[in-house]
Amino acid sequence: MTAQSQSLALSNSALAMAVSNPGALGTIEAYIGAVNRLPMLTQEQETDLAYRLRDKADLDAARQLVLSHLRLVVSISRQYLGYGLAHADLIQEGNVGLMKAVKRFDPDRGVRLVSFAVHWIKAEIHEYIVRNWRMVKIATTKAQRKLFFNLRRMRPDGQTLDPEQVDDIARELNVRPEDVSEMEVRLSGRELALEAQQDDSDDFAPISYLADEVDEPSQVLERRARDDLHGKGLLSALETLDARSRRIVEARWLQDEGGATLHELAAEFGVSAERIRQIEAAAFKKMRAALTE
Repeated sequence: MTAQSQSLALSNSALAMAVSNPGALGTIEAYIGAVNRLPMLTQEQETDLAYRLRDKADLDAARQLVLSHLRLVVSISRQYLGYGLAHADLIQEGNVGLMKAVKRFDPDRGVRLVSFAVHWIKAEIHEYIVRNWRMVKIATTKAQRKLFFNLRRMRPDGQTLDPEQVDDIARELNVRPEDVSEMEVRLSGRELALEAQQDDSDDFAPISYLADEVDEPSQVLERRARDDLHGKGLLSALETLDARSRRIVEARWLQDEGGATLHELAAEFGVSAERIRQIEAAAFKKMRAALTE
């Protein structure tokens, strides 16, 4: 085996693994470069492989048919780059369509695989775009999908259509003028990233002014826990104290206005102010343990 044939065999092997994941070769550019280096089949080679696949279920024949037409998928996928979807994902979906076409190809019909595969590749890419172009699906019926994929092409420079243009497009695509106007509005809608991009400030991202922390689950739970601590939790903690300790804590910290001083409580209980401070510290420790439980 020559060095060139060895290189081609390795390239075929790598591409076979990358058919379902164009990024497997490192970058999309590397994948496209490898695809374009693969030799195209003559009509006789293609027919022979197709018969081997159909009559003998030869998977190696199917592999060769798929690999030789990967450049077709790359070419078709470029037509759909305007929808904001990754080129690698479009190629991946187109490859799925190509494999479906190879499976269904009948060499007795007298047409080349390239003509037969175009429909399957486009159909698979169309389906992917409709599923993923927007979170809110904009095309569901067959007529809406036809309108979706043709309206972008038929709008002059992406400008707003006037009533006459709307009527012309509606007649050409055999849909209602109202459907054309509605689809135009949907296509004109601009999507915004919810969070800031790498070089943008968070202050100007929608996440900064759309977030409502009032009903945010963690905030709701935090407020609920705080209310419990201020109410039932505090009452339960106070009930763990003896009468003197509870009186000191309530007099010092739970008065609406101006709590008692250490010296005032020292005079009330006939002990030193330092002793009142020690009782207070021990009471707080006991209360914290009760609240933790």
